[in-house]
Amino acid sequence: MIHEDEVLFIGTIGGRHGIGGEVELNFHDNAFDRGNAEYLFLNRDGILVPYFWEEYRFKNSQTAIFKFEDIDTEQQAKTLKGSEVFYPLKELGEEETFQSWKSLIGFNVTDEQGHTVGKITHIDDSSANIILTVEDPKHREILLPFHEDLLIQFMPESRTLQLRLPKGLLDLN
Repeated sequence: MIHEDEVLFIGTIGGRHGIGGEVELNFHDNAFDRGNAEYLFLNRDGILVPYFWEEYRFKNSQTAIFKFEDIDTEQQAKTLKGSEVFYPLKELGEEETFQSWKSLIGFNVTDEQGHTVGKITHIDDSSANIILTVEDPKHREILLPFHEDLLIQFMPESRTLQLRLPKGLLDLN
């Protein structure tokens, strides 16, 4: 069985495309285009299930159209809608693990003492000031500024960022 620390969250299935079983992958990381895997993992009821793809093409810079093996009808494609999509890390070179800020989505954030702050759900990298949106264990949204001076440890194998958070920052959210 594949574990979450062995995959990279790359996006979600937005829905079907046409009537031949194709689906739209709304991605924030194009690992499938850089790596060597011929399959992606889809989260199906909490289990990461491999789906082998026959072909894909880009619709735009954030959406790709995928045709998976054995998904041949509109109804079959419809069942995949909303599934989280993951790429196997072993199919990326080590230097490929951090390609963009968006590749940190799904990483856990801990503080200096190693206490869990939450999981990164969104990253705003539209300006020089990087903002991490983190969902804490109580499902509250926390906005954290990111700067390399705040980074204590980057651990891609456990998908964790350990950050030095300024005193009182978490109280602001």
